Amino acid sequence: MHINPCLFILARPPHQVVWNYERHTQFELELRYSTRLAQLIQDPSTFDINYPIDADLLDAEILIKEARTPTKWEWDELSRIFHIGTKNIPCADIPQDVNEWAALYLQHCNEVLASPMPSARISNPQADRIALARPLLTDLQDASLIQTLVGRSTSRSFRDQPISIEQVSTLLYLSLGYLNERRDIHGAAGPESLGARRSSPSGGGLNACEGYLYVRDVTGLAPGLYAYLPDEHALSLTASLPEAPLGRLLCGQHFINPLPLGLFITSRFDKLWWKYAHSRAYRMAFVETGHVSQTFLMVATALGLDTWLTGALSDREVERLLGLEDSCEQPLFFVGCGHGDGQVHCKELTALIERQDAVS
Repeated sequence: MHINPCLFILARPPHQVVWNYERHTQFELELRYSTRLAQLIQDPSTFDINYPIDADLLDAEILIKEARTPTKWEWDELSRIFHIGTKNIPCADIPQDVNEWAALYLQHCNEVLASPMPSARISNPQADRIALARPLLTDLQDASLIQTLVGRSTSRSFRDQPISIEQVSTLLYLSLGYLNERRDIHGAAGPESLGARRSSPSGGGLNACEGYLYVRDVTGLAPGLYAYLPDEHALSLTASLPEAPLGRLLCGQHFINPLPLGLFITSRFDKLWWKYAHSRAYRMAFVETGHVSQTFLMVATALGLDTWLTGALSDREVERLLGLEDSCEQPLFFVGCGHGDGQVHCKELTALIERQDAVS
């Protein structure tokens, strides 16, 4: 007899919870069950099919008859749990044709809409707003898609040179804004807020991504941290710039300190929980973040700006700065843009590489 390799154990007093993350099943073990499981982990050969607890553990697939060799996994166990645990969505009724799918999907939507929608991110309607002018999209009509795709690159060398608030308006509108040009596109009946359309796809049309602008040097905009309000195309000041440089918030990547503008992209997990109960939706949070970040980078490139991106955040410090500690909205990614020389490496790293090459 063998212990199932796809288990993790949680302490949830007064029980020990055993979770089979491959099968999406969990069991609350009383003391006698958890004690017996510990004995079997120590020595699986003591298994006795005639002992009721052993038989129950086998029936629950906590114990398995045949040994399993897990797929080789080079990351830590937590990442393996995440990957396997978000595979194979439990689905009792798999539609057999498009008509069945339509009926089940509509039923799911009606059940979701019967519950309250998550509240607005910034609930104070009286809070100061900085309205952004609607961008003139004609300014980008001469930007070739091919040239933009080829021209987008990651730069790590920026100058202390400002960008304009007009460029910020265009960046935010095309990355996270609710596009007026798509207001007449109607889907299934539902709340008006679900009819908002961005340039990037969003799981379930929930627009779970939000943006917080890191402003260091933008003409027409005071330095600070701003929440972007896509329904108003406006900014709301949330915090002053910290005394520590930007690199401190991004795991010590201090070459980025001269960056005039950055965007922390967050995900509203509560929006995803509202519509999708299964943890696979956690994958979608990162997928949507990737869509939004790429759109930001492409627009910035089309505007003639150099770009940079990172997923290396000093999470606790960023959450504290954005006021998102213990929140169901969490920062996942950072993108930025400005003027530079387009170099892949900062001059300090380039100098080290040159000295190393000279020695060798």
